[in-house]
Amino acid sequence: MNILWLQSGGCGGCTMSLLCAEDPNVLALLAGAGLEFLWHPTLSEATGAPVRRMLEDIREERQTLDILCVEGSILRGPNGTGRFHMLAGTGRSMLDWLLDLAPRAGHVVAVGTCATYGGVTSAGENPADAVGVQYDGAHVGGALAAEFRSRSGLPVINVAGCPTHPDWVTETLLMLAAGEMRAEMLDGYGRPRFYADHLVHHACPKNEFYEYKASATHLSEMGCMMEHLGCVGTQAVGDCNIRGWNGEGSCTRAGYPCINCTAPEFEEPGHGFAETPKFAGIPVGLPSDMPKAWFMALASLSKAATPPRIARNAVADRITVPPSLKKPKP
Repeated sequence: MNILWLQSGGCGGCTMSLLCAEDPNVLALLAGAGLEFLWHPTLSEATGAPVRRMLEDIREERQTLDILCVEGSILRGPNGTGRFHMLAGTGRSMLDWLLDLAPRAGHVVAVGTCATYGGVTSAGENPADAVGVQYDGAHVGGALAAEFRSRSGLPVINVAGCPTHPDWVTETLLMLAAGEMRAEMLDGYGRPRFYADHLVHHACPKNEFYEYKASATHLSEMGCMMEHLGCVGTQAVGDCNIRGWNGEGSCTRAGYPCINCTAPEFEEPGHGFAETPKFAGIPVGLPSDMPKAWFMALASLSKAATPPRIARNAVADRITVPPSLKKPKP
């Protein structure tokens, strides 16, 4: 199967993340599954006239397109023309090319939260009218209509993340190559469920502190960051702490709160990313599948039962009180 990768409004960070795929590297992994790039603006040598001919061949259906990957938001401005982003050398906007190429693709994959929902490039007043490939924020219907389906019969597959995890991209492409991607494998926002059925909270290294509601008060402290530092890992989808980035990393493992970058409209939470909005001293954002009264009751009990070791380590930048290892009685 072949892949055409287009980069639209964004920073290119999802391609940079994809290149971090390891053991094997992304090119060897895709080649082993029978996947090859027709063209990728960063990885391919071809440019200019050969690329223009390839695009025209796809548009005129002289070239079959199996997978169209789009990275970055689609700029519809000014006034719906898309001419804020012209595809160099073609005289046509990226919006026009998307509208031509998407119906001819076997599958359409939006890579990263800019491509899925608009992301950072749609923040603020959004003068460029940046939207996702098939979503405008949380609302279906972006550059492509809500009812759009590729040749396979699937909607746009939204591999959200800012940037997206390299394994989420490669696993999606491998599933497409194997013919194993079906509609029921996507969640309500079009995200592949193999990672969207998890929470970032799962396997977070700060879970012991979370259980006792032993909270950090400043960045780089070891405690849970939900109460004071804006972490929404109990509400954000992603298996970041299960598979790790480059085998071991994640935002919370690095001491920074989860900002829910796989979600529509994460870019404008209405407060600082490292701040927890509260009402009457209670965090507004609580675990999504737990009644607030239950959470508050459990939190009170947990704090009352917090071992001194955990309370002290929570506000330190390293373990200051190690676990007490009592010798077994003879």
